[in-house]
Amino acid sequence: MTIDSPATVAPANRMLVLAGGLTAMLLAMLASTIVSTAMPRIATELNDLAHMSWIFTAYMLSSTVTVPIIGKLSDLFGRRVIYLAAIAGFVVSSAAAGFAESMFQLILCRAAQGVAAGALMVNTAAMIGDVFPPAERGKWQGVIGAIFGLASIAGPLVGGWITDSLSWRWVFWVNVPFGVMAFAVILVTLPKLPPRATKPVIDYAGAALLALGLTPLLLSLVWGGSTYAWTSAPIWSLFGVGVVALVLFIWTEARASEPVLPLDLFKSGVFTISSAVVFASAMGMFGVLLFIPLYAQVVVGFSATNSGLILTPMVMGVVVASAIGGQLVSRTGRYRGIAVVGMLVTTLGMWLFTRITIDTTAMQLIIAMFVTGLGMGATMPVFGVVVQNAFPHSRLGVVTASSQLFRSIGGTVGAALFGGLLNARIADGLAPLATDPFLQRLGTLIPGAGQGPLNANAIQGVLGPRGREAINAALGRMPADVQAQVMPQMEHFLTEVRVVINDSVGDVFAGGALLMAFATVLAFFLPHVPMQKSETSATRSGKELEAELGQLDAGDEPDLTTGTAPAR
Repeated sequence: MTIDSPATVAPANRMLVLAGGLTAMLLAMLASTIVSTAMPRIATELNDLAHMSWIFTAYMLSSTVTVPIIGKLSDLFGRRVIYLAAIAGFVVSSAAAGFAESMFQLILCRAAQGVAAGALMVNTAAMIGDVFPPAERGKWQGVIGAIFGLASIAGPLVGGWITDSLSWRWVFWVNVPFGVMAFAVILVTLPKLPPRATKPVIDYAGAALLALGLTPLLLSLVWGGSTYAWTSAPIWSLFGVGVVALVLFIWTEARASEPVLPLDLFKSGVFTISSAVVFASAMGMFGVLLFIPLYAQVVVGFSATNSGLILTPMVMGVVVASAIGGQLVSRTGRYRGIAVVGMLVTTLGMWLFTRITIDTTAMQLIIAMFVTGLGMGATMPVFGVVVQNAFPHSRLGVVTASSQLFRSIGGTVGAALFGGLLNARIADGLAPLATDPFLQRLGTLIPGAGQGPLNANAIQGVLGPRGREAINAALGRMPADVQAQVMPQMEHFLTEVRVVINDSVGDVFAGGALLMAFATVLAFFLPHVPMQKSETSATRSGKELEAELGQLDAGDEPDLTTGTAPAR
């Protein structure tokens, strides 16, 4: 017996269920970005700047590790009970975070919030599969993509406004009323159905090994090249523990009766190709997006005050293309072409970034960001729907969660690798500037400045708003003749730094473009499984759907009315 079949949800309740689910997902997505502008105020009030980054890291780690485990549990016990527990956990952890009196307490609350958020995100995507048949899911997955884009913009802006107008604590407390509302809607509208099995078997060993494997691996990627050197003992130790645990996880999953991540999923070409494309594209996209604000502020000269708006053109492209792409998938049933075109457009956008120079105008940057966003948005609704469509409804949670897991890990790996590449390129480019006359004079302008290694952190400290204010104030106190001598030196130094940053970020964009091109090639090999139009056909086995592929000639098109291969 499958759980939460689409036919069990009354059509009149579908939009209510969707509204409650999207509200919960919006909260989870906002929680990852809304805190960014509040973090400096939090660190100051809690008197712990050293551990500030863990406010974000704890949330990211716990949400990533949670996704596959919760996806499997929702298949075993039913979506409703897991969903309600996740919303309740999110509300409670958000309220507790607002009351935190130390950084340690806040980090614990953020880890708990991340667990709940991971459950909300995977179950919302799976719940769309519960409520709508595969052929209709694309447009709603497109809505999720649009919500992701809006959350990326609104999060930092709303977080900054709440922090300035009320308190950083309200950044967390604002989740409570909306979470309660989402809980009430899901409680009333989503039916209570029996679990898939009378006595569900929980893969405790698999869940523990997955967490033990992913956590140190992700930590090694987050800390490598920043907190610790890549070749240091802590990084190698974390990496080693993670690899051993994941090897044991694979061995355990091959023998488990209800594995957290069933290895037979990879027998499906749809799942394997989709996972590879999602992983590679996430590496390229998220590994590059982090450094656009750095380029825009240091090279183009965007104001740091408006840093939350720098990515607006890209996010607008995501919102528009995600909605259109979702509609196209639902209306045509064809997803491979949309995936390939979306990847090609994203690759084009990345290539446009490689053409940037220190003379690039803001409009050129906006065009590159918008084109990249269009490509990213077009692919967002595709792969979640594809893997859901290729498997029986009883496995909806685990396949949805597994796809999201590859996206999360890909983004983390990309951010770490490209971050290391950027830092290395900047260090090499700045080395010749260590003897620059202005840098030598900087120590006389600002005590302590210009000392220590010349790297990305040092440059940001000098060229950041406070550093520039201090330099300008020091110059203003100098005699006019000295200013006339120092100003040309400063302008020359700043131009050289901009060139170094431009070239270094350009190399990162080139790497992202190559990864996106690779993902485009992979997308060409994505098998076509006809989208199921009817609710009853949505529960057919993945083997039945895969078998139909062998019946399709290159020129045949599936019958989207019945969801079957054309008659011979």
